[in-house]
Amino acid sequence: MKHLVEVEKGQEGGDGEPFVGPAYWSVLANAGFPPPIAGLESCWDVFRFVSSNLFFYQYLHHYHSMNDGKPGEYVLLTYEEVYDIVLKVGASIRSCGVEPGGRCGIYGANSPEWVISMEACNAYGVYCVPLYDTLALPFLGLSGAGAVEFIICHVEIQIAFVEEKNIAEQLQVLGRSFLSKEEVEKFGLAIYSWDEFLHLGDDQQFDLPLSMKTDICTIMYTSGTTGDPKGVY
Repeated sequence: MKHLVEVEKGQEGGDGEPFVGPAYWSVLANAGFPPPIAGLESCWDVFRFVSSNLFFYQYLHHYHSMNDGKPGEYVLLTYEEVYDIVLKVGASIRSCGVEPGGRCGIYGANSPEWVISMEACNAYGVYCVPLYDTLALPFLGLSGAGAVEFIICHVEIQIAFVEEKNIAEQLQVLGRSFLSKEEVEKFGLAIYSWDEFLHLGDDQQFDLPLSMKTDICTIMYTSGTTGDPKGVY
C-alpha cells in the first residue's frame, strides 16, 4: 500500500465489542492534513475553485434520451460549460422569488441537471432538498407520493426540479390527477421545461451571497428509527 500510511492501529474485539481495523491516510497527508485553501468556505467555493482551475476539463457526461427511450448522442460538458449553466439556473431560481435560505426540491435520477440544480442552489444560498419516493415513513403510514408530500410540506419547498417521468406523481400532492399544464396553472403553479427555465433570469441580475462555513448545502430526509422523519444537513 505505497499510497497509504497507517495512522491508527486496529483494535481486537471481545466482550461484545467488534473488531476494528487499522485506519489509513494518503501518504500525501503523512504529516497531517494539509492546511485548507484560503477562500474555500463552502461547497460552492469548492466548485467555483475547481471550475476556475479545470475549466477545459470534461466534467459531466450523459446520453441524450430519444423519444423511444433509447440513448442518443453522447454529450460531454466541461467545468466551464457547467459553471455557466449553473449561474443561469441560479438566476432563474432567484427570478422566481426564491431568496437565499429558501428551499428547492430536486426529484429525479442521477443526471447532469441534478448536479447543476444543486450547484445553482449552492451558488445563490438556496437549500437543496432531494425528493425521493423510495423513502418509507412507517410511523406516518406514508410512502411514495405521500413521502414526497411530507418532505415538501415539512421543509416548506418553494420550487422544485422534477424529472419528466416523475411529474405526475409530484402533482399527486395536490390531491388529484392532471391532464394538462393549464390545469396545473389554475392552482397558481408554473411549469417550465429545462430549456425554458434556463432563460427566466436572463434579464435580471442577482449578486452571489457571501459564502460562509455555516452555509447549508443539502437537507436530506431520512426515515429514522423512531418518531417523525428528520432532515439532516
